[in-house]
Amino acid sequence: MSLKLIQTQSAPAAMGPYSQAVQVGSLLFISGQIPIDLSRSGEIEKGDIKIQTKIVLENLKALLESQKLSLNNVVKTTIFLINMNDFVAVNEVYGSYFTVHKPARACVAVKELPKGVSIEIEAIASTN
Repeated sequence: MSLKLIQTQSAPAAMGPYSQAVQVGSLLFISGQIPIDLSRSGEIEKGDIKIQTKIVLENLKALLESQKLSLNNVVKTTIFLINMNDFVAVNEVYGSYFTVHKPARACVAVKELPKGVSIEIEAIASTN
């Protein structure tokens, strides 16, 4: 099995002992992204859930684009929320990014996320 570890400056760096993404065969596994806003010197957004969701999805897009892929290559996402009351707002932003293609998805409530953020999204994409 051939593993390719992905590292790009286009998206937030890993904050621990993991890779931004790992490619195995034709699948790209993207680590959970939190709302680290690289356009604001890496500041972490903790405010409005819609803004947090947009930043997370922009980070996912950047990782995909670094591998010459797009959101249309995403086959599965998992959304982690600390408050399920944010579900509708997250769906509104999420749906504006996945307009042509709608990947399989799970959304789970968790007690806490890194750096005190409200959302984290991980993804699996096909490189084909």
